[in-house]
Amino acid sequence: MTHNLMPRNGWEGLLRLCESSQCDALLVIQGGETRFTYGDMQQRFLCHSMRKSFLSALIGIQVAQGNFDLSLTLAELKINDIDPLSEVELSATLYDLLVARSGIFHPANYETPWMTRIKPPRHSQPPGCLWSYNNWDFNALGTAFRQMTGLDIHQAFLEQIARPLGMQDYRYSNERRDGWLESAEKSQHPAYPFRLSTRDLARFGQLYLQQGMWGGKEILPASWVRQSLMPYSDAGDRGAYGYMWWLARQGIAFPGCELPEGSFYAYGAGGHYCLVMPALDAVVVHRVNTDIAGRSVNRFQVGKLMDLLLS
Repeated sequence: MTHNLMPRNGWEGLLRLCESSQCDALLVIQGGETRFTYGDMQQRFLCHSMRKSFLSALIGIQVAQGNFDLSLTLAELKINDIDPLSEVELSATLYDLLVARSGIFHPANYETPWMTRIKPPRHSQPPGCLWSYNNWDFNALGTAFRQMTGLDIHQAFLEQIARPLGMQDYRYSNERRDGWLESAEKSQHPAYPFRLSTRDLARFGQLYLQQGMWGGKEILPASWVRQSLMPYSDAGDRGAYGYMWWLARQGIAFPGCELPEGSFYAYGAGGHYCLVMPALDAVVVHRVNTDIAGRSVNRFQVGKLMDLLLS
């Protein structure tokens, strides 16, 4: 039996916590019903690294269609970079990139200072041996997706995910594009940022909660959803890591909070979360307007919010 979410001190306490932080939107859905909203559900915030979970979903669709082979190496695909990759680095497979175990610590575009700090020295690890949350892997995987499928990432998201899920605010047209490629001088492989509204992002979380099904149709293969949420790597005090999804590990994910077992989340810098808790049949989306310089909600604050919600 699923217990209804009800924060201690009621929903008013959760509202006060949102108002006392730099949270710009919070949406709590349980059993497919909206339980709590704060802020503008339609504003299209920058998603930051949640983009990686979107690409993971698109890859799953292409793998099922036979258009994306995770066993291929970078050498076979002729994927390289500004500072040429070594023979060992070129032996990394697309699977290694998907689980962030490529061993390629070449400079990458769109990195946060934290990501740069945690990156090991170049050539210190062979592929498959060490998990490192590394934008080089995620960006090069975007390059491989475009090369192998011939698809534009953001157009594919529109056609294969946004439209089937009935997303209300995402646009990718000549008039407005809520996604783009972002290049820089560090690497040949651009990032692929997205903007999504809180209510559209909740649909994406609900899709995974429903094992890839939506309106009686399979949008994502259920087997891909299950594989994506397996703990391939221990991520320390941040839980575990799957196919570009963060996972709770024995309740560990946010400081000061114990998540239900089986919970998982997409995360973006500044306080962007799409948290799915199957044990509670719930999706929680937290957003911050990071277009405003210096505006953010840290993981300790999110942990406090989640502890309040789950108490």
